[in-house]
Amino acid sequence: MTRVSNKVLSSVSLTEMHNSLWSHDDGPFTPLALRTYRAISWVRRAEMEYDPNNPNDGDPDAAFIFLWIAFNSAYASEIGSRDVKERTEFEAYFDKLLRLDRLGMIYNAIWDKFKGPIRLLLTYEYLFHPFWQHANNAPGFEDWEKWFNRDKRMVNSALAREDTKTVLSVLFSRLYTLRNQLVHGGATWNGSMNRDAVRDGAAILYFLVPIFINIMMSRPEDIDWGTLYYPPQPQSSLA
Repeated sequence: MTRVSNKVLSSVSLTEMHNSLWSHDDGPFTPLALRTYRAISWVRRAEMEYDPNNPNDGDPDAAFIFLWIAFNSAYASEIGSRDVKERTEFEAYFDKLLRLDRLGMIYNAIWDKFKGPIRLLLTYEYLFHPFWQHANNAPGFEDWEKWFNRDKRMVNSALAREDTKTVLSVLFSRLYTLRNQLVHGGATWNGSMNRDAVRDGAAILYFLVPIFINIMMSRPEDIDWGTLYYPPQPQSSLA
């Protein structure tokens, strides 16, 4: 696999790339142009809250939420597909990205930069949704620990094989639980209970989400990314 730089892609470089491909002067954006335009705007907002060189000086809770919105802007499809399980939708998205990632940017991020933090995040039972189902006395989740251990074995096997797609799928299902904790008020802002998970999650998203956007723009003609959420209407100038 070709090695590429571990430098973080910024909203500035992504905007420059976007502007080289699409212009407002050409009329309404294509779905991909609008999808990535929205995503870049949220990356830009996250950068105001997070400095990867001094992560304790910013607001990782806010950065994580803004970066998740950027991720959502990039991958999510029309409202009618909400019955599709989130992990299945993640897997379909990652499959597209990995097919386009000929420079190995995602591979290098996972295996060179974040293998340790990812391995640690995947051991947190508090990021495993069935754990909380059991904690809330939902029926059918008494065996959550068996499922959790099965997931850990699967991840360890994927890590040993350097199976990027499986690691991404499980990682983002865990980060989705963290996202739910924050967005649905299930955590305290700047709380001590989930600091490591939020900090590591923000760091991973801060690096990976701009890579996802970059890859999407690098081969704009090759992939159908699905129908946009909330497409702009003819009478509206809002993106």
